[in-house]
Amino acid sequence: MKPAGHPTALRVAQLLAEAGVGGRPVEFEQTTRTSAEAAAAIGCSVAEIAKSIVFRGAVSGEAVIVVASGGNRVSESKVAALVGEALARADADFVRDATGYAIGGVAPVGHAKPVKLLLDHDLRRFETVWAAAGTPFSVFPITPEALRRLTGARWSDVKA
Repeated sequence: MKPAGHPTALRVAQLLAEAGVGGRPVEFEQTTRTSAEAAAAIGCSVAEIAKSIVFRGAVSGEAVIVVASGGNRVSESKVAALVGEALARADADFVRDATGYAIGGVAPVGHAKPVKLLLDHDLRRFETVWAAAGTPFSVFPITPEALRRLTGARWSDVKA
């Protein structure tokens, strides 16, 4: 683990600093693309990873991002009910265009376009969670309450 140096991770670090969030992004030699990879690199449980799952609103075409506990499967039907529209698959091009990030590195902030964002209420079980910092090799620590304030999102039951 080393301080983040990738330009995208540094942009996320700047957003965190501007918001008064103390967590600094770190980078790893190995990928942190999946919750399991991130947990192994960090040395925490998979559930402590705040993974970003991206869907496409079937009607609006807007990105719907669920920041979920790494151990949870996300219920598409629950998310669709919460955002008020059916969900469609988001391919890699859509994810990059809508968020500005590649799959496996989607940060919960700093998106390229407006998004609908939901937070998995199971993340509140932890003192600190780890979220992607814009690349598949970078993450940052954050308290669940700071994550809620940072994103302005609401806590939701999204678990399948």
